Amino acid sequence: MKGIIVAAGYGTRFLPVTKTVPKELLPLVNVPSIQFIVDEFTASGITDIVIISSRRKKVLEDYFDREVELEDVFCREGKVSSLEAITPSGANIAFVRQQRMMGTGHALLQVKPWVGSDPCVVAYPDDLHFGQRPLAGQLMDIWKKTGCSVMAAVHEPGDVSRYGVLDIAADGEMVRGIVEKPPVGTEPSHEISIGRYLYTPEFFELLEEGWHMHEKAARKDGRTPGEYYHIYALNRLMAAGKVAACRAEGRRLDTGDPAGYLEAVLTYADSRSDLRPVLDAWLSARVRPV
Repeated sequence: MKGIIVAAGYGTRFLPVTKTVPKELLPLVNVPSIQFIVDEFTASGITDIVIISSRRKKVLEDYFDREVELEDVFCREGKVSSLEAITPSGANIAFVRQQRMMGTGHALLQVKPWVGSDPCVVAYPDDLHFGQRPLAGQLMDIWKKTGCSVMAAVHEPGDVSRYGVLDIAADGEMVRGIVEKPPVGTEPSHEISIGRYLYTPEFFELLEEGWHMHEKAARKDGRTPGEYYHIYALNRLMAAGKVAACRAEGRRLDTGDPAGYLEAVLTYADSRSDLRPVLDAWLSARVRPV
């Protein structure tokens, strides 16, 4: 099983910081968001990971490389914990650049040769997962049971009109379709899609097929192909009954916009015993009557 992290986007909702700092490196306190995805993968037994980036994100490659000078300093000074903090994970991490920003489907096609005949877990770093069982591992369990591609979902009891909502078959397992932003009262369920997928090799064949159709249609109209997404391949698999749902166990944090990111930072800080007293003191001062 291989892992793919899609990290080529502009991150415009976080400007001005994302003018120079990749959104994926924005930290939850002192841990970059993308590190949580890598840790999730490795905890699931996935050690071959490719990150889809762009020419604006060279610093991502630096982050996952060794920092030899610091290692030397920490070794000489005996700072074991600091040395451990900068030691690269045991994962085999490679980078592929999306040279033209043409959507997530186009981005995933860049790694098709790298994936080969293996299934893979695809992660979008806007969605972080915290729980006893890593989310990638949960998807892998469903794949082992069904042999199908798998979509992660969470139950949202309230308004789901802002999300992609899964239409799940009567067996409660197979996904018949996905409805984007359904008007209130028309939603097929309250299971919303989140940024984790497990794709079988067939997905990438269909993805390439859809791309050729996309290009052909653009040429016929005398225009440059626009953004291309993964939904064509996913729809084909769902129509064939080859996509299963995985209801994620644990907590999902959405860091896709500043409000969600702030909530994620606070939630993560509250989970750490060294930081919770600071958060509690701030909250106490915040609500204390004047």
